[in-house]
Amino acid sequence: MKPGPTNSMSDVGGLRVGNAQDTSLKSGTTVVVGDAPFVTSVAVMGGAPGTRETDLLAPDKSVAAVDALVLSGGSAYGLDACSGVMDGLRSDGRGFRVGPAQIPLVPGAILFDLLNGGDKGWSDNPYRALGLMAYKNATEAFEIGSVGAGTGALTAMLKGGLGTASLVLPDGSTVAALVAANPVGAVTTPGDRHFYAAPFEMAGEFGGLGPDPASGLGLSRESRKMAALSPRTNTTIAIVATNAALTKAECHRIATAAHDGIARACVPAHTPNDGDLVFALTTGALPAADVLLTGHAAALCLSRAIARAVYAATPADTDIMPCWRTANADV
Repeated sequence: MKPGPTNSMSDVGGLRVGNAQDTSLKSGTTVVVGDAPFVTSVAVMGGAPGTRETDLLAPDKSVAAVDALVLSGGSAYGLDACSGVMDGLRSDGRGFRVGPAQIPLVPGAILFDLLNGGDKGWSDNPYRALGLMAYKNATEAFEIGSVGAGTGALTAMLKGGLGTASLVLPDGSTVAALVAANPVGAVTTPGDRHFYAAPFEMAGEFGGLGPDPASGLGLSRESRKMAALSPRTNTTIAIVATNAALTKAECHRIATAAHDGIARACVPAHTPNDGDLVFALTTGALPAADVLLTGHAAALCLSRAIARAVYAATPADTDIMPCWRTANADV
């Protein structure tokens, strides 16, 4: 297996990613939209999720495909970003038809970034407009780091962000991950230098420093975020995708397997104060997937995407946490 040409979600043909953010708000939204509706499911393993329309993604529910998926900051306010994406899809003639009615299906998930130093004194919820902007911005080339849903994200010790990674499998199919990393846990080992995901790094994609040579890792619960904010300001939300055909039930299995990627990159993970969630989708462009290998690849991509999110984060005014790049300026 090797990374795809762009090492991003765009390596799964037919998918586009759109970001929108407000620097004064210190928050934003990310959308994944396909050239056509796609089969998807979801697995939630965190204790504090925030979601919209995820029940319809269960394998026994009748909805066969959705039009887009949304990751957003803003906690419960951010769920309104899905409405903005719906507005954009409807204006483009997209959506599930019931007689003359046209209904875009846009599940979404949110992370908590309401205490990160941005201006949250709005009178009108800004996330619907951010959702529409993200939809209009959707393209194959997109930025990572302090953009979109990762704009205001924070890990235990450093700024979080938006990350992505991909792998091409031996059968020619592609698997990719997109993540907004805002976990309770740390993404780096003590000292803020080495990534927990380092054993899975490819081609120096997040600094090439390798694993921490220390032993006994994971015992420290030090957290700048928890000391500065609240135990409930968290969540890692992600989308994994493939172009190999999957059933809805198989998408659910891939989403579940991909959670291993969160656990390998964030220590601890899946806590009562995280809303850790993974969507899994297929465009179905290629023959049936090897579900075991696809799930394994999805977990590898997600670990790498989380580290890339933190590695690519950039400093901004009123930050309350350092970036990896400023903390490791000698690299």
